Amino acid sequence: MAVNLPETPSGAPGESAVSAVPAQPAVPVAGNAQDAPGGRAEARRRAGGSRGRKARRAGGRPRPWWIELPVMVVVGLVVALLIKTCLFQVFTIPSGSMENTLRVGDRVGVNKLAPLTGWEPEPGQPVVFKDPGNWLPPQPVDSNPFTSAVSSVLSFVGLVPPKDDNYLVKRVIATGGQSVQCTGSTLSVNGKKVDEPYLHPGDDSCAGMDFGPVTVPSGYIWVEGDHRSDSADSRWHRQGPGGGAVPVGNVVGPVSAVVWPVSHFDWFGWAGR
Repeated sequence: MAVNLPETPSGAPGESAVSAVPAQPAVPVAGNAQDAPGGRAEARRRAGGSRGRKARRAGGRPRPWWIELPVMVVVGLVVALLIKTCLFQVFTIPSGSMENTLRVGDRVGVNKLAPLTGWEPEPGQPVVFKDPGNWLPPQPVDSNPFTSAVSSVLSFVGLVPPKDDNYLVKRVIATGGQSVQCTGSTLSVNGKKVDEPYLHPGDDSCAGMDFGPVTVPSGYIWVEGDHRSDSADSRWHRQGPGGGAVPVGNVVGPVSAVVWPVSHFDWFGWAGR
């Protein structure tokens, strides 16, 4: 806006028109005149603040915690479910059949992505597999409906071990088409002695149970526990389906790590070696 200043009085050549205006108190200047109170910069700031307040009133206000919390819980459960379905699942070791590699109460992470990327069980790998048929006794049932429901949900998303717990963990000894035999204290596959440094101290490979030779059917694996004298494995179920061998389709994946307790943490690798 144009501002009309008083004209220079006649007869006073060279006198500034401003000098004819009564003196005003000095105003501090920050940067330039546009930042002074009433300047264009301040007007823009005020206009921006007004628009921000209108936007917040129009729906930019933060959601209350009682809405945010359930959303976060749902997102967390979905992420856990995706991890359990495609990446890793946690299982609890219920017995001493794999000592001292795996101990009672250890929680192990099983790599479920490996089978989806072409992995197949190989001799020497510890794997988790679903009970192929009556290897485990009936599991106890939770009579409390509330805790049973909570356990089912947490088990479904993979935050706790499977509720039915009808899974076992053993070490692969032989695969489909291979011949396995144990005599005296020597375990052999296809006629070659198997070196087993993982055996429980005091055990030998046969632990008093000679068998074989047994040819593992195609699509099956032969599994035994590291605590050979305390493991009801393929040797004990030779009269059952598959002649004691486990269908590869029952295998969840290789044991990649002991994840709990921290004092037992151990990493076996992507494929459980």
